[in-house]
Amino acid sequence: MLGALFFVPQLSSDQVGPGFHVVLGNEACDIDSMVSALAYAYFLSKTAPGEMLVLPLLNIRQSELRLRSDSVFLLRQAALSLDLLIFRDQLDLRALQRASRLRLTLVDHNVLPSSDSDLEEAVAEVIDHHQLEREPSPTCPVTVETVGSCATLVTERIIQKAPEILDLQLAHLLYAAIVVDCVDMSPAAGKVTPKDSQYAAVLENRFPALPPRGALFQELHKAKLDVSGLNTEEMLLKDMKAVSGSLNLSVSVIYISLQEFLQREDLEAELSGFCQKYGYDLLLLMTIFFTESKEPIRELGVFSHSTTCREQVSQYLEQAQSPALNLSPLSSPHSHISAYHQGNSLASRKKLLPIVKDFLTMWDGYGCSRDGEDEPSQVPPTPMNSLVEGSPLDNGPPCITSQALEEKFSQMVNRTDL
Repeated sequence: MLGALFFVPQLSSDQVGPGFHVVLGNEACDIDSMVSALAYAYFLSKTAPGEMLVLPLLNIRQSELRLRSDSVFLLRQAALSLDLLIFRDQLDLRALQRASRLRLTLVDHNVLPSSDSDLEEAVAEVIDHHQLEREPSPTCPVTVETVGSCATLVTERIIQKAPEILDLQLAHLLYAAIVVDCVDMSPAAGKVTPKDSQYAAVLENRFPALPPRGALFQELHKAKLDVSGLNTEEMLLKDMKAVSGSLNLSVSVIYISLQEFLQREDLEAELSGFCQKYGYDLLLLMTIFFTESKEPIRELGVFSHSTTCREQVSQYLEQAQSPALNLSPLSSPHSHISAYHQGNSLASRKKLLPIVKDFLTMWDGYGCSRDGEDEPSQVPPTPMNSLVEGSPLDNGPPCITSQALEEKFSQMVNRTDL
């Protein structure tokens, strides 16, 4: 059913070809972002036919998919071939933009990162569940509602506008995203809303063959927490979002205890190398693990070689009230890492990011350099995708023909075996 939507050729701006309507998820590319992009692109392909090809784009490099172990598990469970996915390093959005052949729909985020600001003119629609940051525009419809999962809003759109396209495979993906983002629909987790519950129930009622909710959540949760075999860089990239301003920060969710993470060999050297490689001034390390009774334990690490930078960010987070993180200092074996127990276990990264962005807005007159000197920061431009070192197309686009794309697209649309 969904398969061929996900394959895209790399076309240069001087090639003749169709326009592309790209549905773009956020840079974390978690299950909610991935499913929202896949499902909404499929919806558009069925309800808004035209000359433009509708394509979902996963906002990571192809090589990074293995770090999203829960996403890989879900795609295989739903019988969706990984070979048919499209990744950020397989499509030159800037070339399409220059050729006036790009239309963008954003899902699971409502503003482009500064590294993609030159694509803003192509943004034609937004569907998101985060805090609204986008300026209103008559040419760009915006659906932003603070539900637990963006997939809830995509499910709502499909149910209201084209319920006939919903089959078991698509329902499986949407249902999994809602259940995961809403923490098994548990009110105690503080994420689920009445609308999430409503559309999860709609999917359950229409498709009794869906996996049992609790078992599905546990399977995906177990897959997500599997960090076996990952090095420090891969653990940081596994679930990371970047925030840019006068400073460049990354916020990584790490699925082991902070104490265990801080004991990794040569950790400070590896964190320093990560900052240098990807252009970050500071790293926020949000660790999460669970008690035997499945209660979440959250901890927070702040890394920077600049004392001023690290202390200013730490102080701001300690004093935050919207929401209060309830941070309590923990002992750290590293001089450049401040460690905390986070008393407010409901404050996920989604709730931390607005605090970080507020801090960057207030940051004035201070800075931190990568050599540890407390001086105004001279931050280089953020890479095209903050998960990668530079433009993934620096070495030229892959040679994939328009004919190959058309064949794959036909393969997807006509699939009835799933």
